[in-house]
Amino acid sequence: MIRLPRPHLPVVTLSDRGRQRRNNEDRFRVCPLTNPHTPEIPVLLAILADGMGGHQAGEVAAELAVTKVEEFVLDHGDDLSPPPLLFEALRYASQIIYEQAQRNPDQSGMGATCTCAWIQGERLYIANVGDSRVYLIRNGQSQRLSVDHTWIQEALDNGWITQEEALNHPQAHMIRQFLGSATPPEVDLRLRLSAQESDLQARANQGLCLKPGDFILLCSDGLSDLVDDEEIARLLNLHPMEQAARSLVDLANQRGGYDNITLILISIL
Repeated sequence: MIRLPRPHLPVVTLSDRGRQRRNNEDRFRVCPLTNPHTPEIPVLLAILADGMGGHQAGEVAAELAVTKVEEFVLDHGDDLSPPPLLFEALRYASQIIYEQAQRNPDQSGMGATCTCAWIQGERLYIANVGDSRVYLIRNGQSQRLSVDHTWIQEALDNGWITQEEALNHPQAHMIRQFLGSATPPEVDLRLRLSAQESDLQARANQGLCLKPGDFILLCSDGLSDLVDDEEIARLLNLHPMEQAARSLVDLANQRGGYDNITLILISIL
């Protein structure tokens, strides 16, 4: 893949420490690209990672996540289609994080969530590990496309708890998958358009056709924990992109700002 000087779509990015964290352990990257085999079709890759681990190791893990995913895509993107490319890029980044943690005792146990959106022409592909999210906002409605890898999501999917019980549940942030684990993470290639879909159907949604007026939002849980899906859509409908992005971050901070808050907002033309 070849890096381009600027994205072909409008993009707004914001990353805020929040009100209670001493450091910002979120990292993001926006990569405008082109494949030399199909130079007429622009590509936009957005990567967002949320680090975890003590002694500032979360920052290291998140930075490695976005850097190594981008590195893998630049090296191998000419020859792989988006889903397997993102799958392998996230696995590669995870292994690099794990190996660095093994070499550095102060970074032992570090890891990161990571979510990616790949827009090629009018087609969307996503991949994620952890609980950072991808949303589609269309016709005034917000649709969460990614699936959280948390105990809460697992409990909801299996009917162990209700949506009401999930709110403020003590195990809300128990993450099942992350980059940097000893075993390779299960990179999720589901693009879920309905809760009733099977996993096979959700994976078949990859390459979703985007429409003018759509927005794609990637965010860390510092936003999604405090601002619900309907509020995201409402603020995007009310304001221009930059103002809407700032309003989302401000709202999360007004509600406590318990975590770092990061978003990538992409407008489809």
